[in-house]
Amino acid sequence: MKKTHQGFTLIELMIVVAIIGILAAIAIPAYQQYTAKAKFSEVITATTALKTSIEICAQAAGGLASCGNESTDAPIPKATAASAANGQYVSTVTINADGDKITAIAINNNGLEGETYILNASYNSGAVHWTLDSVNSSCYNKGYCK
Repeated sequence: MKKTHQGFTLIELMIVVAIIGILAAIAIPAYQQYTAKAKFSEVITATTALKTSIEICAQAAGGLASCGNESTDAPIPKATAASAANGQYVSTVTINADGDKITAIAINNNGLEGETYILNASYNSGAVHWTLDSVNSSCYNKGYCK
């Protein structure tokens, strides 16, 4: 008798299913991390206009001290902060009274959990230097803003 139909054995099919399961177990968390990081990039980008506004203010005022309040004649970063939080994944963007700290908070939805992004400014020799507050920024531990 001639065999004309050949197929896969049960063990071969089980091995293929196991391999697909292992690949999915690795790929799905990596994909979720990737999409959350992409969403959080909007929060990081929301601080850009405010950083520029503070840098202009610091140049005009000769320092950061007057850049956090609204009584200065220099450009007003507070107005920029108020309009910065208009993105889909941005909850708030604020500046402290000293003008040397920006805090951006993500929404608590769509894969984000209200992570914070905090930038500290220092003014030296006419230039503003920004550093990420890796201790107080919750995005740092999750790998969204490294």
